[in-house]
Amino acid sequence: MKAARVVARRKIEFLDVPEPGPLEEGEVQVKLESLSICGSDIYLEYDAELPEEDYPFVPGAPMHECAGVVVDSRDPDYAEGQRVIVIPRDVAGMQEQVVQTADRLIKLPEWGDLSEWVMCQHSGTALYSARHWGNPMGRKIAVIGQGGIGLTFTMIAERQGAQQIVGIDLEEYRCRKSAELGATHTINASNENTLEASTEITGGEMFDVVVDASGNPDGLGIAIDLVRDQGQIISFSLVDPTNVTFDHRKWMGKNIQMNATVIAATHEPIQEIRDIVALKERGWIDPGVLKTHDARFEDAQETFEMYRLRQDGVIKVAMSI
Repeated sequence: MKAARVVARRKIEFLDVPEPGPLEEGEVQVKLESLSICGSDIYLEYDAELPEEDYPFVPGAPMHECAGVVVDSRDPDYAEGQRVIVIPRDVAGMQEQVVQTADRLIKLPEWGDLSEWVMCQHSGTALYSARHWGNPMGRKIAVIGQGGIGLTFTMIAERQGAQQIVGIDLEEYRCRKSAELGATHTINASNENTLEASTEITGGEMFDVVVDASGNPDGLGIAIDLVRDQGQIISFSLVDPTNVTFDHRKWMGKNIQMNATVIAATHEPIQEIRDIVALKERGWIDPGVLKTHDARFEDAQETFEMYRLRQDGVIKVAMSI
């Protein structure tokens, strides 16, 4: 079967790999049909300057936003034909089939396009983080970064009744999307002073909650500037720790509550993904609106480049197999 992997910085190659062998008890074999690129796939792996010995990646890597159909199962809870989101081992989902156990599978309804359901994977990780802000009713929330993750925070805050929701990004098209999906204000940080604009928007009070979903090593420092005294910062971004700097004294002096939120590090790493699927099923939120492009699996190289360079108004891409 076909698989793809990163073999050098910004270079993807295809290869043939063996089909999965006989299943062990509890294993489920899934034929993947839709894949979606995550920002972390880009800046932590595809575009990262890694040591030469890190290449090539394992077949299928990097890719962890995957949806498909069960074709074989040794788990009675997963029948052949069941549609699922799957979190593959070693984030190696760029291949035609994967084998996984129930702890990394999320059942999907029979209706709707898998290219939209797969968007629940990344939005579920944002839901886990957003739960740390508690009840946002009447509060001022800023979200740094308005890619797929940041826009999910924006949508959740809007539905939960936040008083102000400010989407901050370097791309004007993402600011426009933020406004469409519930932001009361946007700041284009490429041509506006973020601190000055935030001061004006909040009447000098600054934000009760600031979410860093930027993927930028400077994001945490920006969040510290924007949050009010005794406010809360929710950190979502995973970045190179050697590049992170922030004003430690300012952080301490503001008595800021800071929450690092990585769902994969919890003992229930798929719970909020299941929850976001249920919320989409009943119409409370639809991560599918974040999909801006469809692409083919065989065009993975061009698709990763489009995402890296933020071309053609890209927010989320679904690659079909």
